[in-house]
Amino acid sequence: MTTIYDIAKKTGYSPTTVSKVFNNYTDVRKQTRQAILQAAKELGYLPNAHARTLTTKKSWTIGVLFVESSGIGMQHPFFSAVIESFKQAVVNKGYALMFISKDVGGKQSGYLENCKIRGVDGVVVVLSDYEDPYFRELLDSDIPCVILDYETSQAHTVYSDNERGSYLAVEYLHSLGHRKIAHISGGTNTFAGSKREQGYELAISKLNLEKQDSYIVNGGFFSIESGYAAMMQLLDLEDRPTAVYAAGDHLALGAVRAAKERGLHIPEDLSIIGFDNIDLSQYITPALTTIGQDTALLGNEAAQILIRSIDNPSDVAESMMLPVRLVVRDSCGIVNH
Repeated sequence: MTTIYDIAKKTGYSPTTVSKVFNNYTDVRKQTRQAILQAAKELGYLPNAHARTLTTKKSWTIGVLFVESSGIGMQHPFFSAVIESFKQAVVNKGYALMFISKDVGGKQSGYLENCKIRGVDGVVVVLSDYEDPYFRELLDSDIPCVILDYETSQAHTVYSDNERGSYLAVEYLHSLGHRKIAHISGGTNTFAGSKREQGYELAISKLNLEKQDSYIVNGGFFSIESGYAAMMQLLDLEDRPTAVYAAGDHLALGAVRAAKERGLHIPEDLSIIGFDNIDLSQYITPALTTIGQDTALLGNEAAQILIRSIDNPSDVAESMMLPVRLVVRDSCGIVNH
């Protein structure tokens, strides 16, 4: 079996330096690190996980706490893209991922106990309900956490500028001549949904548009079905909107389907804009104009923050808000007054 001494002999570096590379010490030059890792690959060396744990007092495992309310789970293109980016970043640093639940050994015990039993070094969190008492228990513990798509002073957080994204969406529709702009909301019970609705209302106010309560319809948990139902509700209004801003691309896809069923042409009869820029949005007909989030950057920044927190525990929680951008495609057009 290959050992670190074999790698040291092959590369000419000391066993101590080789050990530092496999334990992710930062005081090793990049060139040295690459040479040692290449030699390890050629020799088929596999670090002993137990030995690494004893040496570094780390399990080299990061927990993933992922619970969202729509039931789509990891099939949701936004979250899967963010988690994939996060995974790539932590794996490159020598960590493995483990999904965390409330159940351990067939009985419900809570997220914190699960994390302690598994011995995870830190946790990345994506939840629909941040008031969950089991989550609050984990948040109050000393296990490093980074939360995606949420804002709190109790933990490290990474999220997109949801309010700005909403403003960009409404402002763009306004620039096309639309004055009757409705909003299919993601609901105020989620961080993203709440912020996006606030951004919509801010834009309506700043652009001096008439606020109509009937123009804000709750789209539930960002699903295609709830987007469809919300659009049907808007289309039943006596004073129908000429444009709709949906708080998520899945909501927008449902809205497009509902409008087409009613015989409307997009964007000639109705303009629709979404939020997220999921892959599917560019392939539907017409291609969906949307607000793009940088999923690769979200996942990577969350990983870097969590790893820093594991290596250097601090009482100061980092909060990072990432920019969004308008992605113009074919689903919005100039209003016909």
